[in-house]
Amino acid sequence: MRLRHSIAALLFASVAHAGIIDRIAVSVGNRVVTTSDIDREIRVVSFQQRVQPVFDAATRRTTADRMVEQKLIRRELESSSYPVPSQSDIEPAAAEFKKQNFPSDDAFPRSLADYGITEQDFLDELLWQRTLLLFIEIRFRPGVQVSDQEIQDYFHTVVEPAATAAHPGQPVALEDYRDRIEETLTGQRVDAQVDTWLKEARQRTEVVFHPEAFQ
Repeated sequence: MRLRHSIAALLFASVAHAGIIDRIAVSVGNRVVTTSDIDREIRVVSFQQRVQPVFDAATRRTTADRMVEQKLIRRELESSSYPVPSQSDIEPAAAEFKKQNFPSDDAFPRSLADYGITEQDFLDELLWQRTLLLFIEIRFRPGVQVSDQEIQDYFHTVVEPAATAAHPGQPVALEDYRDRIEETLTGQRVDAQVDTWLKEARQRTEVVFHPEAFQ
């Protein structure tokens, strides 16, 4: 009987300790972002960028904000018929990342261990990034139109002065820059639409940050 009570006490202590470590950092409607979710995101993104992870309050809050946006977009994906890429779709990107950053096969798993993440964590992040790009491409880009006048205005006010300063005396032609200008302006419009959509989605959703999780 005494042994049974001792085991129960140890189990209770373990659960209580886990609850303290992995607490809820943000509530997003009926979904949550935990402190371990935030830490893992910091580790994975740092791994991708090949920098040391930083876990200060500012970084954790910025990461949490980004993860709130993920929750909102995932909810939209689940409630609509947007196509979602599969893990096989990101295998070429994963292979290219390994080729560019790791000189040997065993260097990759060693680096994962150093960052405290798994290969699946890395693949999940790549898959999310591909999913996000596909969502933006389908949901927002088709509605963006850039007029010829806007392209000309951007050329005369931004591109032409910069090109002239960089290459004095050389002619600067609009047609040499048209495609890049259109892509730049389209990207700016898409970014603005995404920001507006996320702002409206936040307003429709109860988002609660728990300050104690960021201390």
